[in-house]
Amino acid sequence: MIIVYVTCKDKKEGREIAVSLLKKRMIACANIFPIQSIYRWKGKLVDEKEVVILAKSTKNKFQEMEKEVRKLHSYEVPCIEMFETKANKDYESWVKGELK
Repeated sequence: MIIVYVTCKDKKEGREIAVSLLKKRMIACANIFPIQSIYRWKGKLVDEKEVVILAKSTKNKFQEMEKEVRKLHSYEVPCIEMFETKANKDYESWVKGELK
């Protein structure tokens, strides 16, 4: 199982991406949280509000998910990170079942 971490400019964009991934059965579930991000972009420090999507899926869906996120995302360089995780067997079974 994996969790894919994606930052977005706002809740609307995060929700649109999550819904698209869900409808295409690339993810089983998404959590969207407000965050405060500080980073350097084109030589300047940026401090702004964003949202983060934590999407639950499987490793074999990651490349397909990355393409879909890039297609829908407004950022020139979106953050799309994958973390391998372990969950309880019932939850992992549910995730795999939702991706079929």
